[in-house]
Amino acid sequence: MGLDTAVLYIVATPIGNLADMVPRAVEVLQSADLVAAEDTRHSQRLFSHFSIETPLVAYHDHSDDHRTTKILQRLEQGQTVALISDAGTPLISDPGYRLVREARERGFNVVPIPGPCAFVAALSAAGLPSDRFTFEGFLPAKALAREKALRALENETRTMVFYEAPHRVLDTLDAMRQVFGNAREAVIARELTKAFETIHLLPLAELVEWVRADRNQQRGEIALLVRGAEEGPSAELDAEAERVMTLLLAELPPKRAAAVAAEITGVNKKLLYNWSLAQK
Repeated sequence: MGLDTAVLYIVATPIGNLADMVPRAVEVLQSADLVAAEDTRHSQRLFSHFSIETPLVAYHDHSDDHRTTKILQRLEQGQTVALISDAGTPLISDPGYRLVREARERGFNVVPIPGPCAFVAALSAAGLPSDRFTFEGFLPAKALAREKALRALENETRTMVFYEAPHRVLDTLDAMRQVFGNAREAVIARELTKAFETIHLLPLAELVEWVRADRNQQRGEIALLVRGAEEGPSAELDAEAERVMTLLLAELPPKRAAAVAAEITGVNKKLLYNWSLAQK
């Protein structure tokens, strides 16, 4: 494959399963003069698998201006450079913004090579509305800052997508439950395309307990997706439906109570179930 000269290629790489690597990405990485990688040691496995022998140089969030300048000099010399992250699409919660910005300002062509992206994969299989969504990346690590960030999203009506570290996922889900409410639907999507892939949808109150009960769900690469707030006033139960649900909840678990109440009152079972969660 002959590449154009003086081009910066932004190359997506697999998020787990190497079979997801697109042929064009392999060709670009094999033909480029230099590959700038988030972690050169991590990328060696990818290079070995696809017989890529192109020289690697480290480029990450802690790279100084000198490293950026060195890469731009390669472009000025008419060479082609490919940028990759450890997994997925560069610049999506990964390094590369400064380099891309500088390259474009200097008149170099920047060409994307599309491919895997963890949050897009999660959204496509989550079962939450995907016509409108907002990607929020990683929330702040500290509890107060995290709560403040979530409070700012309390009335967001689009599906919200987050990345989270495994050691913080339980705290983050619990904070989401407190801010968005017990009944708000959410999805944990972890280890996508890998052997232990999990995509699980539940109301936040139940999802917190589900993750708490299984430490395996607190490992690996994790995306969290939360349904947006209802637009306009949310539907409320009438007095009779509330009375029936209150009586049934004294004897039955929420899902069964909602099913029975739906038969008695004709009210939507999901609405009844969500109401029961909101009472906790």
